[in-house]
Amino acid sequence: MLNTSSLAALSASGIATPRYARKGAIGVVHLGLGAFHRAHQALVFDALLQRGDARWGVLGVAMRNTALADALASQHGLYAVQVASHAGVQWQVSGALWQTCVAAREPAHVVQALAAPTTRWVTLTVTEKGYTPGLAALLLQGLAARHGAGLGGLTIASCDNLSHNGHRLQALCVEAAQASHPELMPWITSACRFPNSMVDRIVPAATAQRLAAAKLALGVADQAALGTEAFWEWVIESRFVDASDGDVLAAVGVTVVDDVGPFEEAKLRMLNGSHSAMACIGAVAGLPVISDCIAQPTVHAFIHDLMTHEVGPQLKRKDWPAYRNALLARFANPALQHSVHQIATDSSQKIPQRWVPSALDAMRAGRTVERLAFASAAWMRYSLGEDEHGQAYTISDPLAQQTQALARQYAGDAAATVAALSGLATIWGDALPRNPTWLAQVTHHLSAIQTHGVLAAAARLSSTTSTSAAP
Repeated sequence: MLNTSSLAALSASGIATPRYARKGAIGVVHLGLGAFHRAHQALVFDALLQRGDARWGVLGVAMRNTALADALASQHGLYAVQVASHAGVQWQVSGALWQTCVAAREPAHVVQALAAPTTRWVTLTVTEKGYTPGLAALLLQGLAARHGAGLGGLTIASCDNLSHNGHRLQALCVEAAQASHPELMPWITSACRFPNSMVDRIVPAATAQRLAAAKLALGVADQAALGTEAFWEWVIESRFVDASDGDVLAAVGVTVVDDVGPFEEAKLRMLNGSHSAMACIGAVAGLPVISDCIAQPTVHAFIHDLMTHEVGPQLKRKDWPAYRNALLARFANPALQHSVHQIATDSSQKIPQRWVPSALDAMRAGRTVERLAFASAAWMRYSLGEDEHGQAYTISDPLAQQTQALARQYAGDAAATVAALSGLATIWGDALPRNPTWLAQVTHHLSAIQTHGVLAAAARLSSTTSTSAAP
């Protein structure tokens, strides 16, 4: 099994391994010990540790997953990452995780770490649905203990796909303090910093195939091996307790800016929005992974035109055409094996961020929204929980029971399905469900999907929709 005693042999075989002492005081508490953090922020902290800056050792806190935390603990926090690009595949072993624990099992450990004098940063990848009063209460306990000990504030950085994520996290903590620890409010707002950030890297969920590939490459078993792409981006607002952290992060490739907004908006609407569209189309068509979806000429044309004509022109990120082209290449990477059902998870939480703002902005600008309407229709068909080959699948979503019940109640009746599912204001807001043009377009496309199949319906859309030359 991969552990500290394995490192010498791995290094001798040419695999990149930690070249620093993995001991000392924790500097970062990370909440949400999933695949994304371990293939993204943890690798940034690993790079800082490789440079000799020992302040970035991480306590990785799984919110509930005891199996993952315990597996990593048995491997001394070590795990391998397969990085795949068009140039080939490379493996590296990350050593930034110095400790792991589980918030639901060991809340006192988390509070103690938040209040430790050496802790400087807190980072979070708890998903869009994780910003709950329970999360705020956990953070508040740590901050209260820290304040009571006379210690300084923390840089607390949300790394989840939420607009203005730092502002939202700060508001969540301040609201919780107002209810239970009003004396903390001035200290939280003055001593702590909540930078907005945008993170970007495609990280599929771990699979048995990936674990087998890791064992073959490493020569030892790794229960927590991951795969990812070569591309990564972390854009963070220059708002830190220690102002020098900006230069430190920039030295290892993090983009430190005054305004994250243009990057955040482009990522949510172009990458995440395209991902959600392909996930629904692929799930309905029976295509298992994103690279299979984008390999379909019809889907490639659909996603290209979605970004070109409906999403990109409204963005503040000026280089969006180049960003679009890079995304299309990234989607096509066959090594990632990014499951459409993984991406479709929590769609009811994602659609308000990924599709609705683009649709509203495009309509205000007098632009077409046909492809956004088609994606919305594909989600409604996806909500049946069965693909076009009769294969059932599980919908993992907080509203799954409600949306699936509605989709099945009105199955085959496009107008009734659209009326029922568009009425969920928590997903669609108020404006789109009241727009007759939007409803008519979604109904038209759902009817086409029901009649012809999702891929054939997308092809019919491409053949009938005027598309001017791409920027």
